[in-house]
Amino acid sequence: MKWYGVMPAITTCFDENLHVDHGFTTRHVQWLLANGCTGIITLGSLGEAATLTLAEKEAVIRNVIAAAKQARVVAAISSLSTDESVALAKMAEQASCSGLMVLPPYVYRGDWREMKAYVSAVFRATPLSCMLYNNPVSYGTDFLPEQIAELAAEYSNFAAVKESSTDVRRVTAIRALTGNRLRIFVGVDDAIVEGIAAGAVGWVAGLVNAFPAESVALFDAAIAGRHEEAFALYRWFLPLLRMDTVPKFIQLIKQVQQEIGVGNARVRPPRLEVIGAELQETRAAVQHALQHQPVVKSSAFPK
Repeated sequence: MKWYGVMPAITTCFDENLHVDHGFTTRHVQWLLANGCTGIITLGSLGEAATLTLAEKEAVIRNVIAAAKQARVVAAISSLSTDESVALAKMAEQASCSGLMVLPPYVYRGDWREMKAYVSAVFRATPLSCMLYNNPVSYGTDFLPEQIAELAAEYSNFAAVKESSTDVRRVTAIRALTGNRLRIFVGVDDAIVEGIAAGAVGWVAGLVNAFPAESVALFDAAIAGRHEEAFALYRWFLPLLRMDTVPKFIQLIKQVQQEIGVGNARVRPPRLEVIGAELQETRAAVQHALQHQPVVKSSAFPK
């Protein structure tokens, strides 16, 4: 497993009956990879995994792997219980996933002793390379740099961190304690350029679901130190990237996809599609982005 580059946390598309649309998912995965993404992460927060049954999760994983062919596929692992997370990790290994992205458990906000036991159980469940997802803003569980270093010293298959604390200083703090032991990914869209400058080597991205080539171009310019090019893309992209950092990020990103003809805005309750002022603001941001789009553009979405 090579942890590097732009890896979309893909949305889960639903049909008019709110069943998973596997046909669309196949086209979406192949389109993202064709536009330069280095792998696919499925069943993450953006993928509404908390609303999917275990059987649905397995079907999604197997479909994404088939669609990606030989490309890297990472399964996000989280649930209400340690046992279910372990079962999902083993299922992902059996389905031939390349790696795992390990989230905190849903709902329960444990202390370090409990969270270490939970994460360790998933790390031990398979030999797959693992990324730890740190998102204290959304999950209320904060894996501190010292704790991350402790895990890195104990588990050889712990290979990467998705850092979504929104504090870019966490990137340098983790690197100061672990050197090059871990590959650090930025997990919030509007901190990617700053995160790369601090030493991140990857991006678990959200708006990439609608703008993959543009996301890859931004990442490539930033990682290569082409600062003017990166900033020009960043300035254009920021109004959309900021949609990844608010409570309704799933609804907003899916709405962006619908606006440009890459999927639909359907979400599973309790989430509801945005309406009124939120919808108008989203549409206005998309239209402004399309009217001022940079030279780089994603290819047409396959029908």
